[in-house]
Amino acid sequence: MKEIIQSDVNVWDTYVIKKDGTTMHFDIIAPVEVSDAETIYNYGKAYLKMKGQEGLPLSAKQCKLCHIETLKPEWLEEIVQKGYFIIEMEGCN
Repeated sequence: MKEIIQSDVNVWDTYVIKKDGTTMHFDIIAPVEVSDAETIYNYGKAYLKMKGQEGLPLSAKQCKLCHIETLKPEWLEEIVQKGYFIIEMEGCN
C-alpha cells in the first residue's frame, strides 16, 4: 500500500452476531481515500476469519461509516502494512 499522506481516517462502526450468538463490536479504521464499502467489508471479513468467525455476514447492515478521525500514530504501521486497523470494542475475544 502506498504511504499514507492524509492525516484523517474513516471509522467504520461494525457489529456482528458471532457464531455463539453474542455480539462482536469493532471499528475498522481505514484511510479516507479508501471509500469503497466492499473493500472495507473485506477488511472486516479478514479480521473475522482471524478471530475464528469466518463466514459471518458483513455488509451495510453490520458495518457503517461512522465518522472521520485524526490518524493516531499507533495505527499507522498496521494501516501501511494491511490497509486497515481494527479497534476491538466488545466481544472480540
